[in-house]
Amino acid sequence: MKTEFSLTQLADPDIAEADKILRACVHCGFCTATCPTYVLLGDELDSPRGRIYLIKQMLEKDQPPTPEVVKHIDRCLSCLACMTTCPSGVNYMHLVDQARVRIERDYKRPLTERLLRAVLGWVLPRPNLFRASMILARLGRPLIALLPSPKPGATTPSLSSRLRAMLSLAPASLPPAGPRGGTVFPPVGERRGRVALLQGCAQQVLAPRINQAAIRLLTRHGIEVVLVADEQCCGALTHHLGNDNAALGHARANIAAWTKEIERGGLDAILMTTSGCGTVVKDYGYMLREDREYAAQAMKISKLAMDITEYVAGLALPPVQQRSDLVVAYHSACSLQHGQKITQLPKDLLSKNGFVVKDIPESHLCCGSAGTYNILQPDIATRLRDRKVANIATVEPEMIAAGNIGCMVQIASGTSVPVAHTIELLDWATGGPRPGVS
Repeated sequence: MKTEFSLTQLADPDIAEADKILRACVHCGFCTATCPTYVLLGDELDSPRGRIYLIKQMLEKDQPPTPEVVKHIDRCLSCLACMTTCPSGVNYMHLVDQARVRIERDYKRPLTERLLRAVLGWVLPRPNLFRASMILARLGRPLIALLPSPKPGATTPSLSSRLRAMLSLAPASLPPAGPRGGTVFPPVGERRGRVALLQGCAQQVLAPRINQAAIRLLTRHGIEVVLVADEQCCGALTHHLGNDNAALGHARANIAAWTKEIERGGLDAILMTTSGCGTVVKDYGYMLREDREYAAQAMKISKLAMDITEYVAGLALPPVQQRSDLVVAYHSACSLQHGQKITQLPKDLLSKNGFVVKDIPESHLCCGSAGTYNILQPDIATRLRDRKVANIATVEPEMIAAGNIGCMVQIASGTSVPVAHTIELLDWATGGPRPGVS
């Protein structure tokens, strides 16, 4: 794609990176076939190629974002399926992230939307606040029936539809809080390794059982597990809302905390049980590439970051003594298959440990969770969830496995089939308890 940035514009490292990404695009359109919003809506501007044109025009002309640009960028899930499909290696992730920052900086949204985004960006990364909000949301669920129904043909989700989505996602009850940062779990027997386990934000409140399963499995196989003190949200939630200052603040705090732990006792890896977090932490090196103080440390942390399945695959789990033959539909989270390019590994682990693993039709399409997307774009998110659940039903599973808490909550809201994290099933297969489910 031809670009026309001025030399002054190209002096900005972000614009120079955008220019490089745009020039890689050859207009082929392969991305449209795997883009969830284009598949649903059929609008070229709701495809990666269409959004790339909108972003190019906005950046080249250095114009404030128009409502039309904002509408179509907001509809993007950042599922990154387009990057898996693209034969030219266009880094759409970094381009759309830059567009979101520009929108957040230069576009004035309606007051109610600004307030909603501010609340999401403040509450979700803070587990104590998030727990309190879930309790309030649960109490407010009876109010759903009083909220106005969405207007037919509306192009922008209404506040009532977003509130309806927020209340609907609140669980009937919350589990007790898990162990706090600063806790160290010693290995059983001889120590074979030492890792930090990201505690997470929403997952820490909604399903602490996931990290508890990871801790059991790791310590049972000789790995010391550290929950690092002073660790914060990975920054993914605010990053995808376009609030880069908050996201980079979280990243710097985590880099400092993990670096301190490395200096104290060494770390073989920093493990994530939420693939959305893993995709962002693995990108810290890029995000802080211009930060003289943190660039080198950020790159080191990114290289240490691993999805839990990547690390477990290297532990040589003992042979399964008794096969469960449980039929499991494996949902490949977008952040795992498209963001981190981890596709076959989780399925192989499940299969080798006694489960009958079934691939889901249209597995490349997003379930509609996408961080805060199922709140900010509830209509599209619900359509994607229903499509995902219908595809899952065709393989007639007894359980659904996934590697991302957002996907687990989203899918569980549309099916009666139990949903568990991949690590919970692997823990069960190697001596742990039968998994709790969403």
